[in-house]
Formats: sequence, structure tokens, C-alpha cells
Amino acid sequence: MKSTLVDYVIRFPKIVYTLISVVVLFFMLQIPALDIDTDPENMLAPTNVDRSYHNLVKRQFALHDSMVLGIVNNQGIYNPQSLALVDQVTQYLLSLDGVIKQDVIAPSVVDNIYNQDQGVIRFEWLMKQPPATQAGADKLADAISRLPLLNNTMISSDHQAIAIIIPLTSKSMSYQLAEQIRAYVAPLSGEHQFYISGLPVAEDQFGSEMFVQMAISAPLAGVMIFFMMWLLFRNVTLIVAPMLVALATVIITMGLLIALGFKVHILSSMIAIFLMPIAVVDSIHIMSEFSDRYRTSNQTAAQVITQVVRHLFRPMLFTSITSAVGFFSLMLTPIPPVKIFGGFIGFGILLAFVLTMVLLPAYLSRLSPSALAKLKSLKIERTSPLERRLDTIRQFSIGYPRLIVGITLLIGVISYFGINQITINDNPVRWFKQDHQIRIADKVLNQHFAGTYNAYLVLSRNDQVAQQALFSQQINQFTANARALDLDLDSNVALPLPPATTSDNLTTALNQWTLQLDDYLFEFDGQLSPQQTRLIKQQLTDTAAIISAGASFYQPHMLHYIEQLEQALLSSPIVGNVNSLPDLVKTVNRELVSGQAQDFVLPATSNGVAQVLMQYQSSHRPNDLWHFVTPDQQASLLWLQLKSGDNQSMQQVMALVKQYVTAHPLPANIDLKWAGKAYINVVWQQEMVAGMLNSLASAFVVVLLMMMALFKSVRYGLLAMLPLTITISLIYGLIGWIGKDYDMPIAVLSSLTLGLSVDFAIHFIERYRQLLTEGHNSIAAINLMFKEPAQAISRNAIVIACGFTPLLFAPLVPYITVGLFLASIMVISAIITLMLVPAIITLANSPRSIVNISTDAQSANN
Repeated sequence: MKSTLVDYVIRFPKIVYTLISVVVLFFMLQIPALDIDTDPENMLAPTNVDRSYHNLVKRQFALHDSMVLGIVNNQGIYNPQSLALVDQVTQYLLSLDGVIKQDVIAPSVVDNIYNQDQGVIRFEWLMKQPPATQAGADKLADAISRLPLLNNTMISSDHQAIAIIIPLTSKSMSYQLAEQIRAYVAPLSGEHQFYISGLPVAEDQFGSEMFVQMAISAPLAGVMIFFMMWLLFRNVTLIVAPMLVALATVIITMGLLIALGFKVHILSSMIAIFLMPIAVVDSIHIMSEFSDRYRTSNQTAAQVITQVVRHLFRPMLFTSITSAVGFFSLMLTPIPPVKIFGGFIGFGILLAFVLTMVLLPAYLSRLSPSALAKLKSLKIERTSPLERRLDTIRQFSIGYPRLIVGITLLIGVISYFGINQITINDNPVRWFKQDHQIRIADKVLNQHFAGTYNAYLVLSRNDQVAQQALFSQQINQFTANARALDLDLDSNVALPLPPATTSDNLTTALNQWTLQLDDYLFEFDGQLSPQQTRLIKQQLTDTAAIISAGASFYQPHMLHYIEQLEQALLSSPIVGNVNSLPDLVKTVNRELVSGQAQDFVLPATSNGVAQVLMQYQSSHRPNDLWHFVTPDQQASLLWLQLKSGDNQSMQQVMALVKQYVTAHPLPANIDLKWAGKAYINVVWQQEMVAGMLNSLASAFVVVLLMMMALFKSVRYGLLAMLPLTITISLIYGLIGWIGKDYDMPIAVLSSLTLGLSVDFAIHFIERYRQLLTEGHNSIAAINLMFKEPAQAISRNAIVIACGFTPLLFAPLVPYITVGLFLASIMVISAIITLMLVPAIITLANSPRSIVNISTDAQSANN
């Protein structure tokens, strides 16, 4: 098959060029339809339970993704000039499309609550007009200090900053709005500093900058690869072909991704950068052997390339498949963007192999006579730095095999302890460098305020189904009794029957039916018999009992529990503030009773709570109540403001709540669940880690079986896996020892390590076995391996490692991480292959064990 394919492309190169050009052009035309997605929530499948519940909570409590505009004056924010500026900026924000105006939190648009007289409460705008005097500013400061839902949330406790919380109709608009706001406030600076923070804007801005980085890094990687190949081959004409392979691979793969309707996530944005260096791997092997053979033979270019492809086809096929398997294994994870990334990188690797097999023979066989003459006359310095270093490695590997094996074992032990120190942690804000405006804003605002990261703790009833069953039983009995008393249930003037109910709308239906029963009693007063009247009143009492039992979050004992839970949360240094229903109730109760501190308490009865909240409904923002309790009173929410968005921080808070609930059990029939962006980040991180470990283990087994099948030998299969195993262990051991968090980019590197680390071992072992079958003994074969084959391996490692170096200069941390570790993986895996494999072969072919590996190689090739 390979000979037929090579013969065909050599005979009909124009057909090859035309077909490839048409395919590339078609997929290039798909790229303008690119759609960016950097929402970490999409790291979870839409059907994920935690994601579904998070979105349900947002709907139940009318919550929206928000960003924060911080206005800081280090001399103090409570002065007429600063407050006038805050009001000016607020009015501008209210004019922007995409801002949910009724939910904006700013001094000009929130209520002040105060006691006007005994039992009389008053609501008025906190800052209807900016104060004209310092006395007015001081009065505003006093008012805010009495409002726990605003103090240190809207105004910093150090009185130096105001945070305007801006809820968004769509988080995808956050970067666009942030840029508009930055442009507006830029001329207003001076003694005031403006900072924009919040996870939505961080994620959306990352997407915008990621798009720019894609357009820069991939071409830079191409330029670097071209330059490195020129240094190695010193022939521009020769290295054009692999660059064409890389370019075609990237365009087709990205075009296919976009054509199939997939969005470009943070991971898939790296596909082009990954494929650019990887796509030239096979080309470098072919060019190395082609250039060496052509210079030393009298054959034509077509004859030489045919021999080279026949010689390298098998190892290149297996290296391509194993690399692809490493990435295809990512499709086993439960994270949709990771699946897409792994699937398309795997596809791109196989595509690069196919393009290499058809484009390089067609191109090299048709080089112009002048280009071939130049290649023929090119003098390669036989004592080049690369060859000298390879010879040093050869001597060391053969001369000190036991020392090398011992060092490898020591590295394994050290790596093991390093791996055990790895911390799983991520935070989208830390995807930016420390001097980025997002990082600076995050640091400043979390110093001044209670925290810019949100998590929601939701308490809800879990017995609505049982309540519905009880109500259904009552209705059946009531219907039977009504018919027995000749109550009309069928005509237009009949006694109303309850509306259809489910556990989701039970309270609403009960309240509706209660009103209907009351209206019926009033309308037919005097026309009903005493028994009929008693039956209806009894049903009203029974229905009221179910409603009262369901109204858990107006019950004082439930509010007390939430209050105590809130105090436990505030004991954590990570939790800057907790806003909850008890805070709202106590504030309104204080102003309703006397306005004095001693009345900042919860009412003693549920009726008292209901009366307080009914008073709150006469404020300018009555719907704010539903951010903390659902209208049917079946669920209540605690809004946590966290000073850190790290997964580790959120997990500490979750552990604190779990510990508290264990010591102080939840009231009967109450469930507790988490929601919010900080929590969702923890969920997808945990799923990613578990998924990556499963995919790595599965792919490792598959690659091991492939190695055994390739070499038809268990021993050689295991030997080929050693460089891979040591490289993975060493890389992740280093991550643990240097304290680098295990985040999304680091997790994905496992697949690349798996796919590429075994490539060099395949080429080394396959070529070594071929030399054995040609009659060379083990030592002679190893010596020959350190000529052209080892140089091809080294050239590949150098080119690919350097191809990732442009990422080191990116402004986005994930790109820097990927660039640094990928370059390290290539260098380390090449060195381990060139040192450890010859050392083990040398030991295995010592006088006592020479039969083991040499005989195995001979029999496998016969």
C-alpha cells in the first residue's frame, strides 16, 4: 500500500497539489465564522446536575451574572466631590444596553430604611442627590453603616471605595461593556482610581485576548519552526514542504471544527499552536534521511524518497497513531471542551501523517535540478555541536548503564513524592499575568471590600411531594363530604375545587384556592347550611395548616438557624460577608419598632416576620426580597462574598459548612445545596481531574498494547513505554515540587506527554531492531543509532520545543504554561530516550542476558 501510494503521488504531483489546495481553501473559508466561548460553566455538560441546579437557583432567585466597578479614593470616598462622581458614573451605567437597571446596586438607586416614628418605617433613596456638603456626606456614611446588606459590599469598611454592582442581561456582553465603561471613566481619573472586576468580565476579556493570541502565537510558532529547520538543514527549498504540511493541517483542522459548529474554547484555541510543531515531526524524520541518503547516493530524488518512505512508514504510522491515541483519550473525560480539543488534535495528527505521506514525496521528487544540486553539494560538518553531544550521550549510555538506571529509579522516587504534593486549583482571574488590569482590579477590590467572588448556599424544603400527597388526600375527603352535604360542585355557582397542583406550584395553588373558598363563603353567606359552612371553614383551616407548614423560611427557628450558619461562615478569613434573609428581616424590624440597636433582632413569630417583610414590599425595590427567599417561601439563599476565587478557597468554605451542619443538623425536611460561579468552578475542576486520570490510564494501556503489537514483543513494548512513564512522572513531579497548581492547562499536558514521549522510543527501537536484522550486533547497532536516527530524534525535539517558545511571551498565563511545559516535555523525553533505552539494551545484552533481547529482536523481525 505504501509503495503504491508513493508511486502514485510521485507520478501525479499536480493532482496532489490541486486536491490539497481545494480542501485547504474550502476549510479556510469556514474560519471567519469562528465563535469564541470562554465560559467555564461550559466545561460542564448542559445535563450536568450541578450546572442545572446552578441555573435553576439563578431563575428561582432572579440572580444575574454581574461585574463590579470599583471607585477608589485613598483620601476617603465620603466627600461631596467623590459622591458626585459616583452619581455621574451610575447614571451613565443606567443608560447602557445590557445592564439590568432595576438590580444595579449603587448609592443613587438603593433604599435607605429608617424609623420615622414609633411603628412607622420610611423608605427613601439613599442618595437621591449627591450631598453638597461634608455634613451631608457624613450623614450618608452613618446611614450606610446601619445597612448590613450594603456595608462593605457597596461601600468599603475603610471608607475609601465604592463598588457599583452591575448585573448583566448576558455575561457574553461583559467585556464589551467593560471597555465602554473604561473609555468613559478614563478622563474622570485623577485622585480617583477605577477598577473593573468580576468573573464574567475576566472570562469574557480572556476570550477577546485569546482570539488575538491565536492570531499571533500560531504564526510565530510557524516562523520559529521554519527558522529552526533552516538552522538544521540550511536549505530553504527543502523545508518549504514540511511548512506546507503544518499550514494545511492547521487550516483544515480549525476549519473543520468551525464548520461542524463547535465554539472555540480556551483549549481549542490552542489547537493551531499544538498542531504547528507536531505536524512537522514526521517530515523532519523524512527530510533527515532523505538529505543524508541523497547526498551519498547516485539515485534520483524519486528513488531516494521512495526508499525513505518505505523505511520510515511503519514507525511513523505507529508514532502518529500513538500520539493521536493520547489526545483521543481526552474524549473519555466528561468535560465537553476537553473532548473537542482531544478529538480535533488527534484528527490533526493523523491528518498531518497523511499529508506528509502524499505531499512530501510529491514535493521532494519534483525538486528543481538546481535545488537538488545545491542539496548534493551541501557539506554537513561531521563534528557539529549536535553530533558531538550525541556522541557524548552514546558513550555515557553504553559506558555507565547501571548508573543511568539507578539515576532513573531515583528520579522516579523523587517524582513520586512530588506528585503527592500537587494541589488541584484554578481561578479564571489568574489566567492573566499579575500586571494585567484584571489581576490588579481583583487584588485592589478584594482588599477594600468583602469580596468579588460569589457563591450561593441554598436551603430548601424537601417534602413538597409529601405535602402534595397530604393535600390530595384532604381534597378527596372534602369532595366526598361536600357531595354528602349536597354542596354543588358542578354548576357555574358551584363550590370551587382547587387548581391543579404539583410539588413546584403547591404553595401558589393553595393560596389561590384559599382566596376562592373565602370568596365563596362571603358570596353565599346565609344560603349555606351550618354543616356546609363548617365543612368549608374546616377545609380553610386544613389548607392554612399546610401553607403554614410549608412557609418554613418565615419561621423564626429557621431564620435563627440561617443566622447562626452565617456567623459560622464569617469565621472563615475567605468569607468577607454573607447576605441573607435574616439580615433583611432584622434591619426592617429595627426601623419598624424603634430604630434602636436593641431591636436589630428577629421577630418572635412567623406572623411578625411576615409583617416585617410586607412592610419591606413598600420600598422602591420590593423585588430585592426575592433574591433571598422564593415567593412560595420554600427556599432561602445565602449570598457569600469570597475574597478568593481559587478552588481551594471554595473547598475550604464547603468543608466549613459540612462541619457545621454535622455539629448542628439541618432542621427537619430541609436540604442544603451549593450554587454560584465559585462552586461551579470546583465542580468542573473535580470532573476534569477524574476524567483526565481515567483517560490517561486508558490511553496508557492502549499505547502499551500497541507497542507490543508493533514490536511483536512484550519486552520491547515495555521498553518503549519507559521514556513515556519517566517523562510523565518527572514533569508532574516537578509541578508538585515547584508548587505549581494543577489547573486546566496542566491537566491537558498529560495527553501530550503520553502522545509524544513514546514517539522517540518507537523510532529508536524500531531502527535498532532493523540494524540487528541487518547483521549488526547490539553495541554496533547502538553506535549506528547515534548517527542519523539519533540526529533525527534530536532535530525533532529541538524543532518542536522551539516551536512552542513563542507562547512564553504571551500575556495569558495558560499559554505560557503550555509553552513552557511542552518544550520541557519534548527535551526531557528525547534525552531519556537517548540515554535510558541504550543503557537498558546494553544491560540486557550483557553476557548473562544477551539472549533475552537480541533473540527477541531477531525472532520478531523474521
